[in-house]
Amino acid sequence: MSAETTGSRGFTYWRLRFRAWRGSRPFWAGLYTMAGGVPIAYFPYANLHLGNITLAMSTTAGAGSLIIGVLLITLGLTIWYHQQVRVFAGVAAILLALISLPVANIGGFLMGFLLALFGGALALSWVPAKPKRRDLRAQAGDPSGDEPDGGTVPGPREEESGTAVTETTVDANGGRNSAG
Repeated sequence: MSAETTGSRGFTYWRLRFRAWRGSRPFWAGLYTMAGGVPIAYFPYANLHLGNITLAMSTTAGAGSLIIGVLLITLGLTIWYHQQVRVFAGVAAILLALISLPVANIGGFLMGFLLALFGGALALSWVPAKPKRRDLRAQAGDPSGDEPDGGTVPGPREEESGTAVTETTVDANGGRNSAG
């Protein structure tokens, strides 16, 4: 370490790194999917205390609710860290959200259902950003990334010899299929 460095990186550095990480993946889709799994898994095992009265919301489908909630949390993490399967994870999240309606206390009292449904829809609709023009030129090995093109417009195609403009495959073959 030199005398000029402080040894730690500031808040701005980590904020910008998180922003770049978040922008390169379907962040909100994964977050909503995970947030939808929490109430679906939690509410069947929760006890509500109202003064001296304890209200237990446990149902016979507690294990099913726990499985659905854990799967939704796992799918949310998969959406974050493995973007190639985002379509599968989105469809699975939507299906699990729909299954949670009859199984898990109306889908975690509709909170988990709506969050998981919205997260799955976001995962289905997310596409990676197209590479910028400079990035494409750098990959092609063109060092003149900042210079504009020569301004040439491609001309019309030259006609093939032996074919007329109005001749089509149907007309040329007498209307018959020549594939066998």
